[in-house]
Parts: sequence; structure tokens; C-alpha cells
Amino acid sequence: MVLVDGDVTLRPIRLRDQRAWREVNRRNREWLRPWEATIPPPAPWGPVVQRPTYRQMVRHLRAEANAGRMLPFVIEYEGRLVGQLTVAGITWGSMCAGHVGYWVDREVAGRGVVPTAVAMAVDHCFAKVGLHRIEVCIRPENGPSRRVVEKLGFREEGMRPRYLHIDGAWRDHLVFALTAEEVPERLLRRWRRANPGLNR
Repeated sequence: MVLVDGDVTLRPIRLRDQRAWREVNRRNREWLRPWEATIPPPAPWGPVVQRPTYRQMVRHLRAEANAGRMLPFVIEYEGRLVGQLTVAGITWGSMCAGHVGYWVDREVAGRGVVPTAVAMAVDHCFAKVGLHRIEVCIRPENGPSRRVVEKLGFREEGMRPRYLHIDGAWRDHLVFALTAEEVPERLLRRWRRANPGLNR
């Protein structure tokens, strides 16, 4: 499925996105390094895990999507690939929840691209997929990412100590969440009402 609002598009990631994805990721390597998950050193009894290649990553994302556990998107702005957004950890049964992670090209940061993409993804998860709760977990030091969820009205729920391995160490994360009942009018509509004309 493809989700579009103005100049912002969310669509499933593809193998043929490799060149564009690598180019954007390479240019933003230093900017993204403090926030991107890393693989911790192996435990003495555990397997050695390598960072996957692009093709391995896409195949894994597709397999998880086919199993109903993930929604892997790329973010396009004005027709150009500028980042990635993934709804992951989807759990059904009595929880019906997932969590959103994202990154974006520094060149388009601050233009409302990520809040628009997150709002579209949340609306899709609540209205079409049938999830009830969406979380976003963010390092306390990541001011730009915190502003995204604050602009969208996510609730801050507390700290998860040493939650993810990032940039060489286990890092604390703040948890932000929304449930379907909190946005009966749709999150994108609420975001647009507060920011008329953005990305139009």
C-alpha cells in the first residue's frame, strides 16, 4: 500500500531502492550515528551477528511484513527517497500494538516530512491495520525526534533504562505513545489543522 499526503509519500521498501537508499544513508552517516541501533559485542556463548547487507535487510523486512509483524516503508519527499519509517514489533491478541522508528535525510529535516509520515503511518495502523496502540521510543538527547512526537501529541510515558544498543553502548529511551481513542479525528487531520499549507 502507498500512503500520500502532499509532497510526502510512504511506500513499501523495495530491493531496487538500494542505490538511492545507500546514497542517502551514506550522506547522513555521521548525522544518524548517535541515534541508529547498533549490534552489541557478542556474548562469550552467543553467536556473532553481523550488520545485514541491504538485500538481507529488505528480505528480512518483507518476511516480517508477510508474517504480520512489521510495516516497512521508505519516505519520499517530492518524489525522492529521503528516509525510512518502520512500524515494527507488531503484537496481536490482547495488545494490538506496535512501535514506530524512522530516520530522514538531514537536507529535508525541519520541513514537516517526518511528522507527516508518522501521522500517516499511525492513521493507517489504527484505521486499516487494526492496531490499538503505537509507541515511539527516543533517546532523551534526541531533540529533533522528540519534537516530532510532541508536535503530534504523543504522551510521554516514562524511561526505559538501557533499552537499545546504539553507537557502542546500551542507551536509555523515553517512551511516547498514542492509542486509537486519543485521535478519533485521525492524527494526520489534527497535524494538518495545526500546520496548514505545510508540504502542500
